[in-house]
Amino acid sequence: MINAIGYATKSAHASLKPYEFTREEPAINEVQIAISHCGICHSDVHQARNEWKNTVYPCMPGHEIIGTVERIGSNVMKFKVGDVVGVGCMVDSCHKCSACKEGLEQYCEKGFLATYNGNMRNPTKENNTLGGYSNSIVVRDDFVLTIPQNIDPSDAGPILCAGVTTYSPLKHWKVGKGHKVGIVGLGGLGHMAVKIANAMGAEVTVITTSAEKREDALAMGAKHTILSSDDAEMKRNESSLDFILSTIPQPHDVNPYTTLLKRDGVITIVGCIAPLTKPIDLSKMITDRRTLSTSLIGGIAETQEVLDFCSKHKIVPNTKIITVDRINDAFDEIDRGEIDFRYVIDMASIKDKHEEKTLAGKLGLTSH
Repeated sequence: MINAIGYATKSAHASLKPYEFTREEPAINEVQIAISHCGICHSDVHQARNEWKNTVYPCMPGHEIIGTVERIGSNVMKFKVGDVVGVGCMVDSCHKCSACKEGLEQYCEKGFLATYNGNMRNPTKENNTLGGYSNSIVVRDDFVLTIPQNIDPSDAGPILCAGVTTYSPLKHWKVGKGHKVGIVGLGGLGHMAVKIANAMGAEVTVITTSAEKREDALAMGAKHTILSSDDAEMKRNESSLDFILSTIPQPHDVNPYTTLLKRDGVITIVGCIAPLTKPIDLSKMITDRRTLSTSLIGGIAETQEVLDFCSKHKIVPNTKIITVDRINDAFDEIDRGEIDFRYVIDMASIKDKHEEKTLAGKLGLTSH
């Protein structure tokens, strides 16, 4: 067994604290990774606080994992010790259903095995998994991603979730040159969506509740902004967009945005796994043959594809590096919707904090 240290919570109302545990030794088709960085996703907050009512405790979040290969199983050919690699939202699936065979493991009919909180369709204590807020992880080689050399490890993690979660629906609906695309929200998902859609050749409009974010949106590549709280501005932009991606991570009303779609336009919801606050007003949909769709992360091949896409177009997320002891503060800021970047944990700090705590314990002191 491998001794590991991470940050986990044992209940919905408890903060994340240091947690010692063990991982299995790598099997013949597995890779052991020393984690250097891990992004903080809004999903981590939802899951740790049991806002989706399916959390298995202890809960150790983290699915934007970057690190270095420490050991490989005897059958692993794709990776070698020292490679910089990533692990996203999934660590396994059934490999046999139609979704898995098509490279859409995120829609595995038996439920993919999430990097934390176990099986997506039926999480239990028996299949619980512990994620990347830790110093080490062991993963099947076919669920490990190659990090392009021109992407700094401290920037790469959010591409594995925020990147692929926005890239996948943009690709699925064939967004490209000449398309007018609206991005609702400019947080961790939204800011990546702006950059990716812009690189695809689309004319991007950011739809936001915050006038302060207009300049940020334009700096990221958006051509236009719409203040959704301004009824007159929303009215002026009716029937102007081909595609809208709503990145709001909490229950919300999509009806105001549907009127911005042209005939045959599509609005896709990502990041929100909960009922909407209001029913869909079909009178705003059916008269222009508009479509409401959803999308869930992306498959493994698609995740490698978005990494390579970001490498080619020199796209990196806006990040802020923090030490591991700042996790709970970051959670609160994310939950309040205060940030338009991605927090990334410097996992080297977990060793420092653990050693500090151990020394304090030996001296009979309290470690802060």
